[in-house]
Amino acid sequence: MGVMLQIKAQLLAELAQILETMGEGFGARAAFESPKMASHGDLALTAAMGLAKALKTNPRELATRLKASLEESPVFVQHVQDIEIAGPGFLNLRLKPSAKQQVISEVLLAQDHFGSKAKTQEQLLVEFVSANPTGPLHVGHGRQAALGDALCNLFETQGYSVHREFYYNDAGGQIDTLAHSTQLRIQGVHPGDAQWPEKAYNGDYILDIAKAFLAGETVVSKDRSVKASADPADLEGIREFAVAYLRREQDLDLVAFNLNFDEFYLESSLYTSGRVQKAVDQLIESGHTFEADGALWLKSTDFGDDKDRVMRKSEGGYTYFVPDVAYHLSKWERGYHHVINIQGTDHHGTIARVRAGLQAVSQLKGLGIPKGYPDYVLHTMVRVMRGGEEVKISKRTGDYVTLRDLIDWTSKDAVRFFLLSRKPDTEYIFDVDLAIAKNNDNPVFYVQYAHARICAILMKEGLMQAGSPHVDASLAQTKLESLTSSVSMALMLELAKYPEVLESAAKDLAPHDITFYLRELAASYHSYYDQERVLVEDLEVKRARLALIAAVAQVLRSGLALLGVSAPQSM
Repeated sequence: MGVMLQIKAQLLAELAQILETMGEGFGARAAFESPKMASHGDLALTAAMGLAKALKTNPRELATRLKASLEESPVFVQHVQDIEIAGPGFLNLRLKPSAKQQVISEVLLAQDHFGSKAKTQEQLLVEFVSANPTGPLHVGHGRQAALGDALCNLFETQGYSVHREFYYNDAGGQIDTLAHSTQLRIQGVHPGDAQWPEKAYNGDYILDIAKAFLAGETVVSKDRSVKASADPADLEGIREFAVAYLRREQDLDLVAFNLNFDEFYLESSLYTSGRVQKAVDQLIESGHTFEADGALWLKSTDFGDDKDRVMRKSEGGYTYFVPDVAYHLSKWERGYHHVINIQGTDHHGTIARVRAGLQAVSQLKGLGIPKGYPDYVLHTMVRVMRGGEEVKISKRTGDYVTLRDLIDWTSKDAVRFFLLSRKPDTEYIFDVDLAIAKNNDNPVFYVQYAHARICAILMKEGLMQAGSPHVDASLAQTKLESLTSSVSMALMLELAKYPEVLESAAKDLAPHDITFYLRELAASYHSYYDQERVLVEDLEVKRARLALIAAVAQVLRSGLALLGVSAPQSM
């Protein structure tokens, strides 16, 4: 826990005790808020407003009593500079400079670990991207990749051991279409020809696969290696080669995005290992299934679903949520009792039925799977604008903009930051022109420029070496008493928020909160730089100000790294 968090916790505990003396149960209402304007103070109390009615007294009179009690408290005397009553009964608290100054030394000593908690025994599995190998990764997959990786990094700061998993369908109808499309291109049939099926894949990448197959190439992805037979009649060989080829393409996309997975999990393995059949048998044994119209149904309404769901179709074959149930039972059995799935909003309908299947098996076997298992983060698709017009088609795919296109047009940093700058379930318009602009309207440039601006000063003073993120260790021992201006106070207060932001962003599954915070910290720094000279004559004051901005650079660097974005030293 950061120093500022400890101070707030101490103040909150003392406040709860004081409120409890005013009435039983009142201590539970102890809470601090952030004032809407920095000039109003550092912490705000609204307790008097809420409790006045219960005590049948005037809110301002109650605020006066509360202020007097707080001013007699040793904890408040130690950390709070002044308390003032505002409006009808609000209390605004201003912390002592010493309380805020401590954060600088804390950041400089902890470096990359500032805001991070000690390692725990908690394990987390995050499943994301999970794209079927039927084409290159599109922009929606990019949003998943950015979200998933940032969430993994975020939970690692909270002490979790995180497992990154990519699940994909290497069998089924879409793979059949991929194999057939590739075979047709091998045979010289092209999109638009009379023999070309309406549902075939039209992108140029299909021709690339066909050429590589005929050349007898060997393709190696992170989870498979396949040599082409070069036989146009070998449909099964074409299928295996096409899947491996596109898995390698996905690997290259992920490398361009600087993203690694711990495991690639194949849907086919759920069938070959017998997991799907075992899950079906257990669901039947649980008593929550029934036969009707030649189909097997899950009574998912027993677990809160709006209607029962078909498990096995009348014509044979399982519906796609059945292997999902088997897959999540596998996650539970592997010891991952905290799981987050990142998927598109089109998967919303599967959540209730997957959870229903898990509950049915859990009740039967006494597994203790929570009703809300697994957690989901659902995201909308991304629209891409370039030159004032929406871009919808990529020559490579024939119908959608790829993640690689977006990285090539802008940068890995811009794609990651931009795709994380809104709540996942809100529509996002990716503006390519803004992403390459070198001005303050571009949020990633704005944050990175603040970092580079600080590094330039630190390197000029010999406190940082080019290529190294670390500053001279002596800065952590600097005397900080001279940092009393309002702009430096505001900047220190912003720095102190970082551990709290990490904790709440992980709790709310909200990595976009980190982008908002970094923009606010950068704005606070730019404001500080414009109002207060750093390199002054007074050596002690200069050192204190250098320590302050070095701490800002460290937190900017840590926050950007969490998002998978670089922190350049010069721009």
